[in-house]
Amino acid sequence: MSMVETTTAKKKAAQKRVVTLKVSLRGSKPPIWRRVVMPASSTLADLHVAIQASMGWHDSHLHHFDVDGRHYGDRSMLDEVADERRLTLSGLVNAGAQRFSYTYDFGDNWEHVITIEKVTYTDTAPSGPICIAGKRACPPEDCGGIWGYYHLLEVLADPNHPEYEDQKDWVDDDFDPDAFELGYANVMLDAQTS
Repeated sequence: MSMVETTTAKKKAAQKRVVTLKVSLRGSKPPIWRRVVMPASSTLADLHVAIQASMGWHDSHLHHFDVDGRHYGDRSMLDEVADERRLTLSGLVNAGAQRFSYTYDFGDNWEHVITIEKVTYTDTAPSGPICIAGKRACPPEDCGGIWGYYHLLEVLADPNHPEYEDQKDWVDDDFDPDAFELGYANVMLDAQTS
């Protein structure tokens, strides 16, 4: 190994590995997604918290990850899953994983596709997750999954619809399906991971 290669290898070893992930809500058209940057030492349990906060979910339901057919979750809540606290993003990257899924709320079945977009090394790695981009609002909890969400949007778009008043009372007055506030997502991330 040359002197330059040795210096570069030492510098890289001193830096922290960071993973950029894109979390997309399956079946959403137009797409609902978030891009999150996390330390590679983060576990799937940490990623669960990051998804909940950045998407706008309330962590009121069960969840699990599916990595190549193996389920990971909170073993205190689910039987027959591997412990999500034991698998790190670094472990996923080292194993060659590029995509996996996360399902939240087994009744509504909100399935998210997670893509590992980039792995970098930096001297200024974040201590926790940071949301750097996203599109569209998260659907309201308990609205019946992606199909129920699109039905809700259809009803809200038609004040003459027989379900309009009930559905309007059910969602926040300021709900805008096209809105995404990056600053708010990061406030929620900070609150959940501090």
